[in-house]
Amino acid sequence: MAQNTSMEEFEALLNESFEMDTPNEGSVVKGKVIAVEAGQAIIDVGYKMEGRVDLKEFANPGEAPDIAVGDEVEVYLRSAENARGEAVISREMARREEAWDRLEKAYADDQRVEGAIFGRVKGGFTVDLGGAVAFLPGSQVDVRPVRDAGPLMGLKQPFQILKMDRRRGNIVVSRRAILEESRAEQRAEVIANLTEGQTVEGVVKNITEYGAFVDLGGVDGLLHVTDMAWRRVNHPSEILSIGETVNVQVIKINKETHRISLGMKQLQEDPWDLVGAKYPLSTVHKGRVTNITDYGAFVELEPGVEGLVHVSEMSWTKKNVHPGKIVSTSQEVDVMVLEIDQAKRRVSLGLKQTMRNPWEVFAETYPEGTEVEGEVKNITEFGLFIGLDGDIDGMVHLSDLSWDERGEEAIQSYKKGDVVQAVVSEVDVDKERISLSIKALGGDKFAEAVGGVKRGSIITVNVTAIEEGGVEVEFEGMKSFIRRSDLSRDRAEQRPDRFSVGDKIDVRVTNVDSKSRRLGLSIKAREIAEEKEAVQQYGSSDSGASLGDILGAALKGDNE
Repeated sequence: MAQNTSMEEFEALLNESFEMDTPNEGSVVKGKVIAVEAGQAIIDVGYKMEGRVDLKEFANPGEAPDIAVGDEVEVYLRSAENARGEAVISREMARREEAWDRLEKAYADDQRVEGAIFGRVKGGFTVDLGGAVAFLPGSQVDVRPVRDAGPLMGLKQPFQILKMDRRRGNIVVSRRAILEESRAEQRAEVIANLTEGQTVEGVVKNITEYGAFVDLGGVDGLLHVTDMAWRRVNHPSEILSIGETVNVQVIKINKETHRISLGMKQLQEDPWDLVGAKYPLSTVHKGRVTNITDYGAFVELEPGVEGLVHVSEMSWTKKNVHPGKIVSTSQEVDVMVLEIDQAKRRVSLGLKQTMRNPWEVFAETYPEGTEVEGEVKNITEFGLFIGLDGDIDGMVHLSDLSWDERGEEAIQSYKKGDVVQAVVSEVDVDKERISLSIKALGGDKFAEAVGGVKRGSIITVNVTAIEEGGVEVEFEGMKSFIRRSDLSRDRAEQRPDRFSVGDKIDVRVTNVDSKSRRLGLSIKAREIAEEKEAVQQYGSSDSGASLGDILGAALKGDNE
């Protein structure tokens, strides 16, 4: 009877054990550390199941494991039994499940989470969020690019979850969002205490080509390169260095964008206040070339005061030359003050005005009629350009090349580089022109030959050639031509063949043309003039005397 009772009790206990809830594989269970050995912790998860977990799963990144016998921990039951009859458990997977539950709640509530950066991957970093690993893109590390992330590694700090997908195990976080939020609060507080025109102290945080960012104690202001000094600053690094403490003035505050504009030169005396007194018009001063452009060169008279030498005011003679071929950067030059515009803060300077006008110097040194010598610089369709003293040119017009040849023919005798002599015929300083004459070198033969000859004069010429249309004659070396119609008053005598080469004949001068260098001559005009004179002196043919009688009387009077 007793035996039957014990069998019934055993059967009841067995059935009770089968009816007890056993943990499901793939769930998180609680366990107790019963031993630590060989780098592992042996954990009793109940239900007469034990499992082993590597100690490193109990450590945070960069920290030592924190586990001891008797500690209660949660683990993830991967399998109830392995080949050795032990439960397959994982602390890391339990932490991950726990972390995902916590992170999903924080993400839903838009709350910050705490984590630590522990590794670097392509495009960013890995962050441990207390069991779950998240991705931190490089652009989300800080408000500005971070060159060295070493100081941030292993440091517990807040992050903002940007995106998460539990099914794919993907979490993206941002450190920058936390900084920007904190920075915005700090900026608002600092800006509220700033006023335009206030002088504050700051530290140079960053330098760019266009200026420098100055930390004013939690908020950055831009110190533009044009507001660093009154003088020209090519690059901010010329006067500032990162980490330097500087005094600046708040120029402008944009309440909406929280942008602050700063200035350093505003704390210094404006040199333009004294420009008018220090640099009167037409005075000459020494300056330094700071910049060269296509339209001129900028010259610094003193730090903060620059003037422009326009290309047209750089040289008397070099008209179409780039300013860089006349002056060079950093060169010291003498300049004259031509104009000052105080309102626009502009000074117009002249370089050529510090030197004498070469045309004035030439006019003084070589008056009209003076002989000069120079090299043929250029040959054009209207004349020669001759290089003269003072780096200026004079022009010999075609009509001033030769007395005897046409200009188009005479110019063929010259080429570039020829050294020629000429006479200065005119200097126009205002128009910067010098007229020269080569044919005037030997004097004006025509003027010398006909110096005493006037229109109406009777001269004796030598016949040098007989032509169909008339005869060629010579007077004092000057050639002239008597047309057939001017050979005689009598039409029957207007024959060139009645003259011979070498004959001497008297002719009347009808024209003296200095430009064409020709004398107008006529035998006919002489005969008509003689007839008029005889009639006036010896009577008129109207009184009954014949023309022959009158001329005979005239000839008789001449003989007596």
